[in-house]
Amino acid sequence: MDRFEDRRHAGQYLARELAQYADRNDVLVLALPRGGVPVAYEVARALHAPLEVFIVRKLGLPGHEELAMGAIASGGVRVLNGDVVEELRVPPKIIEQVAQREAIELKRREKLYRGDRAPLTVADKIVILIDDGLATGSTMRAAAEALRKQHPAKIVVAVPVAAASTCEQFESLVDEVICAVTPEPFHAVGLWYEHFDQTSDEEVRELLTRAGNVHGENSEVHHVQHNRSR
Repeated sequence: MDRFEDRRHAGQYLARELAQYADRNDVLVLALPRGGVPVAYEVARALHAPLEVFIVRKLGLPGHEELAMGAIASGGVRVLNGDVVEELRVPPKIIEQVAQREAIELKRREKLYRGDRAPLTVADKIVILIDDGLATGSTMRAAAEALRKQHPAKIVVAVPVAAASTCEQFESLVDEVICAVTPEPFHAVGLWYEHFDQTSDEEVRELLTRAGNVHGENSEVHHVQHNRSR
C-alpha cells in the first residue's frame, strides 16, 4: 500500500492489526487529539470498545517552549523530564507555574471534547493508545508515561504509520507496539496520507458522541444476549 486515503481509512486498516482485542470488556481505546480521534474511532467501532480522548500538554521551559520539562495528561497526571530539570536547575516554582497554566488549557479541552461525561477508568484495563502516526514520538511517549501512573493492565501503542526507529524505541516503554506501516525513508506522517486536513474540535466532539452512543447500544445488545443465554 502506498498511502492511506485519510484517517478513517487508516483506522480501518489499523483495526485489522488489532483484531485480537475485539469484543472484550477489558479493552479501552484512547485517542490523542485531534488527529488520532478519527483513526481511533474506526478502531473502537471495529473492536466494539469504548473510545475516550487522552489529552497531553507539554510543559515547555519559559523562553524556550520547544524544550519539554515534562508533560501533564488527562487524569491529573504529571511527568517530569528529570534530565532537563536537573541540568538546567529549573526551580520547582517555575514548573508549578507552567503546569498550572497548561492544566487550565487541558481542562478546557477536556470540557470541550467530553462535555459533562465522566472520564472512563483506565485502571486494570487493556488500553490501546492511538494517534494518526509517529515521527519523533514525543507526545505519545508523554502519554504512555502518564498513562502508566493510572495503573492499566496493559498499554498498547498503535498507529497506522510510523518511523521504524521510533517504533523500536517504544518496545521498551510499553507492553505492545503495533505500527501497521513503517515506510523508509519516513520523513513525516502527513506524507503517507492522500488527505491530511487538520481535524477540527467539532469533528472530535461528534466522533466521541457517536462512539459513546454506538458502544452503549452494543453493550445493551451483549447484555440482552447474555441474559438470554442464562
